[in-house]
Amino acid sequence: MLPVEADVPRREEVKFEDVRLYLVERKMGRSRRSFLTQLARSKGFIVEDVLSDEVTHVVSEDSHASSLWKWLKECAPKNLQNVNVLDISWFTDSMREGRPVAVETRHLIQPLLPRRTCSTSTPVTTVSQYACQRRTTTENHNKIFTDAFEVLAESYEFSEMEGPCLAFRRAASVLKSLPWAVRSLGATLDLPCLGEHTKAVMEEVLQCGRSFEVEKILSDERYRTLKLFTSVFGVGPKTAEKWYRRGLRSFTDILADRSIHLNQMQQTGFLHYGDITRAVSKAEARSLRNIIDEAVRAITPAAIVALTGGFRRGKEFGHDVDFIVTTPELGKEKILLPNIINGLKKQGILLFCDYQASTFDMAKLPSYRFEAMDHFAKCFLILRLEASQVEGGLHIAEGDSRGWRAVRVDLVSPPVDRYAFALLGWTGSRQFERDLRRFARVKQRMILDNHCLYDKTKKEFLAATTEKDIFAHLGLEYIEPWQRNA
Repeated sequence: MLPVEADVPRREEVKFEDVRLYLVERKMGRSRRSFLTQLARSKGFIVEDVLSDEVTHVVSEDSHASSLWKWLKECAPKNLQNVNVLDISWFTDSMREGRPVAVETRHLIQPLLPRRTCSTSTPVTTVSQYACQRRTTTENHNKIFTDAFEVLAESYEFSEMEGPCLAFRRAASVLKSLPWAVRSLGATLDLPCLGEHTKAVMEEVLQCGRSFEVEKILSDERYRTLKLFTSVFGVGPKTAEKWYRRGLRSFTDILADRSIHLNQMQQTGFLHYGDITRAVSKAEARSLRNIIDEAVRAITPAAIVALTGGFRRGKEFGHDVDFIVTTPELGKEKILLPNIINGLKKQGILLFCDYQASTFDMAKLPSYRFEAMDHFAKCFLILRLEASQVEGGLHIAEGDSRGWRAVRVDLVSPPVDRYAFALLGWTGSRQFERDLRRFARVKQRMILDNHCLYDKTKKEFLAATTEKDIFAHLGLEYIEPWQRNA
C-alpha cells in the first residue's frame, strides 16, 4: 500500500513529457485510481484519463495476463504493441524514486498467445511446432536466448547426443520466429518445442542476464578445443575428438605432430585458415556469382545458375557461397562440373577442388533413411577472389594488403527435373529443411529429400518444377527464402 500524502495539489509541473500513464481501474477501484492519479501528477507525471494512442505505460493491479490483455485489445488503441503493460510494482518503484524507473522483466505483464482454430488439412497453433509453418522475422528479438541454445546444442553435438542437440535447435528456431521479445516465462506457455531444460535456461537468463550453464561450457577445455579444431576446413567432430584424446590442444600441436597425416582438404584448411574462417560478404557472393555464371555459360549459354544457401535467404554474410548449376536438357548436366573446374583452373583462381561424381539413381528412390548429403554431382572449391572484382572491396582483416582472399564455394549439379527439390534443399536453413521433411513424413505421409517428393498413400512420385509446387503438394503456404532462417 502506498503511503497517503496530505494536501496533494491538483496541478503540478510536468517533468516527464515522454511518459504518459494510464491506470487501469479494473481490480484497482475508482477511489484508489483517483488517489494514485493525483499522486503521480504531483510528482510530474502525465496521467491520461482514457486509454488513447498517446499512452506509453499502462499500469494495472490485475496481473492475470489473459483477462487484462483481452480487455486491452477490446479498447484497441492503435499502438498497443508499443505500450508497456506493467504491474503496479513499476508504479510503486517510480513514485518512490520520483521519476519513471527503467522497465524490468519483473514489471511486465506479458500476453499469453491464444490458439487459433485448427483447420482440417494442416492443423496449426499460433506458433507451429514446424519451422515450415513459421516465417522468420528480419530481426531476432530473442538473440540472448538463441545464442545460449546454440552453445548448448553444439556442446551436445560434440558429445554425439542428437536428442538434446535437436531439442535446443528446435527451441531456438521457435524463438527466432517471434515478432516480440520474451520477457517472462509466462509468455512461453503456449509455445511449442520448449522443454524443461530450455525453460530453465531461459529463466536463468531472465533473472540473471546470463546462463551459468552456458558460461561453464564456454570455459570448458574440451568444448573450446573441439570448437577450434572443427573450425578448420575438412575437420569434423570425430577427427577433432580423436586429436583432443591424443592430448592435442592447439594448431601448433597438430602441425608439430608428425604422426598426424592431414588430407588435402585439411592441409588447404590450415593454409587458408584466416580467409576461410572470415565471413563472406554479400558483395563478395555477387562477384563469385559473376565468376561462376561466366564459367558455366562458356560451356552452355542456356545453363541455369542459382545462388542458394544463406545468401538466397537474404543473409548479409555467410561462411561459404553455394550454387546450383544445371542445363535445360536432361542429361547434359553431367559435363558441367568437370568443365567448370577446368575453366577455373585455366583462370588461375582454383586453389582447391574436391569433386564428387553423381551417384544419383531414380530407381533407388524413395530413400526411407535420412542421408545428410544428396547424390547429385558436386564439388567443394576454394577460389581466389581479387579485390578488383568486388564492389566496395574485400571483407578482409585490417592491414591485409594482398589484394585477394580465398573463399569457399560449393557447386551442385542436379538433373533439371530434380532442380526444384535441390533448390529447396540447398536453400536451407538446416532447421527449416529438417522440419519440412518431418512435416511431410508425419502430417502428409510423404517422403521429401533433395531428390524427390514421394506420396506413400498414392505410392507415386509427385512432380515439381518450382518450390511452390512442392509446398502446394504438402498443403503448405509458400514461404519466401528470406523467411526460412529458422
